[in-house]
Amino acid sequence: MKDLKQFNIPFVGLKEGKHLFEYDIDNTFFELYNYDEFEKTSLKVTLDFVKKSTLFELNFAVSGTVNIPCDVTNENFDQEIVTKMPLVVKFGSEFNDDNEEILILPHEAYQFSVAQFIYEMIVLAVPNKRVHPKVLDGTMESEALNRLEELQIKKEKPVEEKPTDPRWDKLKSLITEKKT
Repeated sequence: MKDLKQFNIPFVGLKEGKHLFEYDIDNTFFELYNYDEFEKTSLKVTLDFVKKSTLFELNFAVSGTVNIPCDVTNENFDQEIVTKMPLVVKFGSEFNDDNEEILILPHEAYQFSVAQFIYEMIVLAVPNKRVHPKVLDGTMESEALNRLEELQIKKEKPVEEKPTDPRWDKLKSLITEKKT
């Protein structure tokens, strides 16, 4: 994807030490991945890139909001996203990204893209159950919530226990005494 070339890090020209990369993420980033679950996105990604002689240490940090629909009311709301992810990049004979914390690049590589890591980190930071904050605190007024409340199964009043025959109670106590 040529539109993601801003996420390529050409590490051959970088000196050893710490480098800082910053990215502003909006919906156009997710459109490149055909991901349309977010209505509006405003995220800032900070990447601390530490180049050492034999490996790289990357520390991603994301903060911002994504506008998503509530699973209960289908009303859109801004979900705050704050997450971090470490990554170690080593060199080997061939590319390998089987381990989620270690990326192995071939020795002849001169750059790599961090776009996929940023994408996965953001998507996984969104909670599985998306509930509008106003639903949680009880201040949401919505037609969907009113309808759900109407359809909710009402708890019945507890049935009063009838007194039992004392003769049966005596027999039951004999059984429990025998077990102990």
